[in-house]
Amino acid sequence: MPDNASTPSASPVARVKPGQRFAFDGAHGSADALAIARYLADNRQDVPLLAVICANAVDAQRLSQEIRYFSPDARVRLLPDWETLPYDTFSPHQDLVSERLATLHDLGEGRCDILLVPATTALYRMPPASFMAAYTFAFAQGERLDEAKLKAQLTLAGYEHVSQVVRPGEYCVRGSLIDLYPMGSPLPYRIDLFDDQVDSIRAFDPDTQRSLYPVRDVRLLPGREFPFDEAARTAFRSRWRETFEGDPSRAPIYKDIGNGVPSAGIEYYLPLFFDETATLFHYLPQDAHLVFTGDLEASIRRFTADTKQRHAFLAHDRERPILEPQRLFLSDEDFFAFAKPFARVVLPAQPAGGWATALPELTVDRHADDPLASLRTFVESSGKRVLLTVESAGRRETILQLLAEHHLRPASNDDFASWLASDERFALGVAPLANGFAVPGEGYAVVTETELYGALGRRAGRRRQEQASNVDAMVRDLSELKVGDPVVHAQHGIGRYMGLVSMDLGEGETEFLHLEYSGDSKLYVPVAQLHVISRYSGADPDSAPLHALGSGQWERAKRKAAQQIRDTAAELLNLYARRAAREGHAFSLDPRDYVKFAESFGFEETPDQAAAIAAVIGDMTSGKPMDRLVCGDVGFGKTEVALRAAFIAVLGGKQVALLSPTTLLAEQHTQTFADRFADWPVRIVELSRFKTAKEVNAAIAQINEGSVDIVIGTHKLLSSDVQFKRLGLVIIDEEHRFGVRQKEALKALRAEVDVLTLTATPIPRTLGMALEGLRDFSVIATAPQKRLAIKTFVRREEESVIREAMLRELKRGGQVYFLHNEVETIENRKAMLEALVPEARIVIAHGQMHERELERVMRDFVAQRANVLLCTTIIETGIDVPSANTIIMHRADKFGLAQLHQLRGRVGRSHHQAYAYLLVHDPQSLTKQAQRRLEAIQQMEELGSGFYLAMHDLEIRGTGEVLGDKQSGEIHEIGFQLYTDMLNDAVKALKNGKEPDLTAPLAATT
Repeated sequence: MPDNASTPSASPVARVKPGQRFAFDGAHGSADALAIARYLADNRQDVPLLAVICANAVDAQRLSQEIRYFSPDARVRLLPDWETLPYDTFSPHQDLVSERLATLHDLGEGRCDILLVPATTALYRMPPASFMAAYTFAFAQGERLDEAKLKAQLTLAGYEHVSQVVRPGEYCVRGSLIDLYPMGSPLPYRIDLFDDQVDSIRAFDPDTQRSLYPVRDVRLLPGREFPFDEAARTAFRSRWRETFEGDPSRAPIYKDIGNGVPSAGIEYYLPLFFDETATLFHYLPQDAHLVFTGDLEASIRRFTADTKQRHAFLAHDRERPILEPQRLFLSDEDFFAFAKPFARVVLPAQPAGGWATALPELTVDRHADDPLASLRTFVESSGKRVLLTVESAGRRETILQLLAEHHLRPASNDDFASWLASDERFALGVAPLANGFAVPGEGYAVVTETELYGALGRRAGRRRQEQASNVDAMVRDLSELKVGDPVVHAQHGIGRYMGLVSMDLGEGETEFLHLEYSGDSKLYVPVAQLHVISRYSGADPDSAPLHALGSGQWERAKRKAAQQIRDTAAELLNLYARRAAREGHAFSLDPRDYVKFAESFGFEETPDQAAAIAAVIGDMTSGKPMDRLVCGDVGFGKTEVALRAAFIAVLGGKQVALLSPTTLLAEQHTQTFADRFADWPVRIVELSRFKTAKEVNAAIAQINEGSVDIVIGTHKLLSSDVQFKRLGLVIIDEEHRFGVRQKEALKALRAEVDVLTLTATPIPRTLGMALEGLRDFSVIATAPQKRLAIKTFVRREEESVIREAMLRELKRGGQVYFLHNEVETIENRKAMLEALVPEARIVIAHGQMHERELERVMRDFVAQRANVLLCTTIIETGIDVPSANTIIMHRADKFGLAQLHQLRGRVGRSHHQAYAYLLVHDPQSLTKQAQRRLEAIQQMEELGSGFYLAMHDLEIRGTGEVLGDKQSGEIHEIGFQLYTDMLNDAVKALKNGKEPDLTAPLAATT
């Protein structure tokens, strides 16, 4: 333990001896984290480890952040849950397994001061420490390394041999280079061998595959939480036969293990890999101290009851027999028996608050003459020093502005220890504290935003670098072709792809695409000529019009389309000309200021983001009006593109307007912008229903006189009394959510200023126009680094499915959206859910509610005062709730593909595994189109699929919506891709003053 780990003031908790239990009920709010940090500081010479076992996953996550604030030098580790339910038929995500193995290894090596574990995670039986030791090995630069032996060791440790290393637990050998991604490592490594010696080891980026920096050595943890070599698999099968009755060959898992395949959900058979399993307590030093926080007994009892219930429900499947709960989990008696020899400190769920007490009512009342009256009284009259904490630099600036308006001027201090040591009476700092508290005996109080406003969602993970996504490649992507899919050959028309075949035409074996045409005609296309093939989009693939080879049908279809394309191209050109003739404002860019602003982005910029930002900068500095569409899945960094554009506009002396479809989203945008512009002299105001009439009128006056730089709001921004003095940029979030009148107002704005539109799911009309050059288009299709793909299930609607889905989320402290799009029966649904899942705290949201009531409900959900939001599609364009990671959709077959994607995008906004359950009455009786929609959304599980889904929508719904019925007939005949190719070429020809060659439309395609 580091000697410099210290926290001021003595611990309020007395030293506890081994075997003793001490209940301390004096820590209210986030004071429990302070009490734990001080206990560590006071006992660090004699206590090698504090194991903090929390009643739920939310508290474990909270304490891991708060303890680091109170004790910055402490080595704090979190043992994450698998985030699956007992007996689940899918495995935990590899990233979670990697994090767990790293934590267990650090425990064994003594590199941990405070371990945080959710109670239910502590009940799981684990691999013994001997397994970790046997399957962990290391090597260093300059050592001898036998490549064959290394490969054998890696396979033995459970690593997978792949062609390219991108995730933990993988390796690849290419000549003298070995790429490895060790479990528990933030990055993979590239080992360069010279003969049999390690010449160099370098970390590399898994996405770009580029080397980053040299390292001296590499530590390799096991690839899984169980051994998977031949001996382990043989032992597994032997124990299976001893454990389960019946013919083992009927069980797919038994056969998979024999074939060397780790089945999905194999973790729930972990004891069959070992003679004896371990528990968390076996990993702790004997002189470790335990801290129990919250109602541990209730959490453990609930988990045990649920596990027994799931076992009873699933135990009769002969093809997938399951282990008894006691083989996999500790009972409550076992848990407390294992804990008894250790020194134990208990912090109850409802503390009496002797040492650290609750704060008085301090809520900000925006409608009062003095909104901060309660806080002012507390600061001036309580006799205590007060530290006010906020979650970010942006919030600090916002709160400072509010305090200054009401003549409260705190000092600034982000370090708790230095503030305690100072004589500052009132200070403001950035800290990750969830709840405030007062410490009367030491004469100070900590106030958080929860006391002022209610809890706020926190930001999640860093973004990872990936190669920029090529729009054209996405549309032309042939890698996803399935046998039977229609394709377009530039010279022969529409046929069906029937697979790849190898043929020898006298020059050796060559691969060909096998295409089938009308009348059973066949065409074989060499893979070298792939450029003449494109996917057919434009209608349901089953009804694609197959052409007859050599019939002239294809020529006639193209000629007819070309005539119509000529007219459309002329219209487009007219629009281009009008745009090109307009003079826009050419912004200049100060490189030093821009770099400083860009560096304050807290994440790594993805190449997609970088490409979009570069395109926006190019547009804004060109002197022509910008009209750019940025398309990217929810949470993929579109807002950062908008922030950069706003920065350029504001530093160029212009005002920025950001138009948001909902009040709550406007509020969230305001917070994000305040965070990023915290260190710049930029004035930001919000125009929405959350503001009083007095505040709105004052803001409008400031906008009109030009003293405001950035205005964020709903359609109030478009009202006639808002007259911007120097408007230069309009940012529109989800334009398709606005009504006709608002769109007309936006159209008028486009004539004069730069316009940047952000969309999460490009509806086909938007997508079609963008692809055809009506608007400039940027795609952001790369996910944040720890963002996991959303697991999507289509299920028959049954109570057991609903309960399982909700429990999986609530067990890990998360929140659930339940989509029920029938207002008249939504109360009945609530009663059913409350009876089915008593653990749920349910609130209802739908469009027929009074607006202020709806806002109150949504704020309660964001503040986690409710954990289930039963709602209609009102959440489709919603706010960011990182802790909501399960969505259940009743009658999912009733929704369009873009809508399904948008709704599913409400979850998966943090590093937790997210789940989407699409419930239908009877999967067998769905219409063909509904089946295709649900299949498409399931296949597009990976994040960043919004663009691809819009292309699927073109196929499923046809293209009448894209360009009108007139054009849709031609697109149906020749396919969307070829139509856009020909249209683009016609536009180019007309631009250059030439007539498009309609007699030889092939020129437009080859």
